[in-house]
Amino acid sequence: MNSKLKNVLAGTLMAFVAVGTVNAQESEAKVTELLDALEEVNGGYGTLAAKKDVEYHYVYDNFDKGKDVSTERYIFNGEQSWGSYDQHEINLLPKQEGVAVQSLVDNQPALTLDGKSITDPKALGGTVFLRKVNFYWFAMMYKLTNPGTNYKYLGTEKVDDVTYDKVSLTYNADVTKKEQNDEYILYFNPETHLVDQFFFSLPAFGINQPILKMTLTYETVDGVLLSTVRESYMPNKEGGYVKSGEYTMTDIKFNNGFKKEDFLLK
Repeated sequence: MNSKLKNVLAGTLMAFVAVGTVNAQESEAKVTELLDALEEVNGGYGTLAAKKDVEYHYVYDNFDKGKDVSTERYIFNGEQSWGSYDQHEINLLPKQEGVAVQSLVDNQPALTLDGKSITDPKALGGTVFLRKVNFYWFAMMYKLTNPGTNYKYLGTEKVDDVTYDKVSLTYNADVTKKEQNDEYILYFNPETHLVDQFFFSLPAFGINQPILKMTLTYETVDGVLLSTVRESYMPNKEGGYVKSGEYTMTDIKFNNGFKKEDFLLK
């Protein structure tokens, strides 16, 4: 990364956190208020978990860089995860043809390509990452109060015509057991109580500060409020942002009767 872009990113990050002084007690109270309001709107994780499992069609489109297209299946109890990719040009075996299937059952990864087992440690490590991150993106707004989450209120910022409440989200590594944890800056809409956008880091890809941007569009499916369209933006050298990807979930079906044995690859 060149020095000019580094300076732009540093300035962008400073702008995110440049807010008035808020003491710890006020910060905790405000964050609790925001999270409680969000849970009142979406029903909390219990609303999602009551659906038992889900299947949906997922398009991960990075435009000129390629596209991943998968059928995703999750069991909420134990966060079991399975995905079948008809197209995989970005995150999974990008230089190989064929149908790729991943699973993560009881934290044990498995991967096949056209029915043949892939045992390469790097590919299996990527399977763990992708199975967990896809589940997280699907359920993120229901997991904001998971054990190990740490919050700090960052004040307000006006974006277009909305004055958002900003909250920093970090994770306790002793709880997550991860060497590197993502960081987020969440923008809570005071009218809808939803998170309309956030900035995030991606240390797995060398981005250690929350300077990537994601905007969210919501839809209610079978009584569950989901961000079915996410759009990502990258900072550029001029200090602005350019759209880098669009990620859509369609054909969402809950309560399919999946068992974790169904996700095992033979």
